[in-house]
Amino acid sequence: MSTWEQDINDINTALERFLPAATTFPTEIHRAVRYSVFAGGKRLRPLLTLATADIFAVGHQEAMPTACAIEMIHTYSLIHDDLPALDNDDYRRGRPSNHKVFGEAMAILAGDALLTQAFATLATESSFPAAVVVALQQELSRAAGMAGMIGGQVVDIISEGKPVNADILDYIHQHKTGALFTCCIRSGAIMGAASVADVAALTQFAEKIGLAFQIVDDILDITGDDTTLGKKTGSDVSKQKMTYPALYGLEKAQQKADLLLTEAFAALQPFGEAATNLTQLAQTLVKRNS
Repeated sequence: MSTWEQDINDINTALERFLPAATTFPTEIHRAVRYSVFAGGKRLRPLLTLATADIFAVGHQEAMPTACAIEMIHTYSLIHDDLPALDNDDYRRGRPSNHKVFGEAMAILAGDALLTQAFATLATESSFPAAVVVALQQELSRAAGMAGMIGGQVVDIISEGKPVNADILDYIHQHKTGALFTCCIRSGAIMGAASVADVAALTQFAEKIGLAFQIVDDILDITGDDTTLGKKTGSDVSKQKMTYPALYGLEKAQQKADLLLTEAFAALQPFGEAATNLTQLAQTLVKRNS
């Protein structure tokens, strides 16, 4: 078993512990929550959090509540994104979206439940001093809120069908996707009591890798297939969304992603071999086919 496979197993075990059992009353909400949390996600965000914690010799057991809290936020966002009022997607991770199984009302509540459970997990499960926990909660709330993921989602919605604008496109990607990636990296640094200079370097890395990830996501929506991706492809084009391929074409979009990856690697140079896991994860994020 590879190190990442073991980490994913550990993440899943921790999520099992941090979430109520499916048999807990009222069972409907707990079944809906667990349906999406354990739908086979790649756990990229908690892996990034743990890999950053590695740089500062923070143990995975210590870092796990933070990593899992971020994964809860990510899963909540997917449940809500798939709703008819937003992206209206019927499939996620190769099976019916939450609202197709449990109904729209329960899917909304499942997303809400995961959002609140994320902060409860940080508050009750973290072993760090109170000041560190507050800093982690502040980081997560900023990334998930109107200055981050929500803001990006709003601009994505209101930009559908409009002419593609480079500045607006960057805003959407940097906030809707990139903000949570940055939160992963900065949270790992916060747990490790990183210096101001180290936080700045890691933030630069995170912003570049988050944007590169979303560019590749845009590309795969055109070049990928439903089975490999586990969701319907071609939705960006059909909804006339702002994407990098729409603005620059596939070839230039890929070149942009590759350049961002190179720049992200450069930001990690001060950390040397301690950042090996983070470097390898970044490579996987940008060179993926699913």
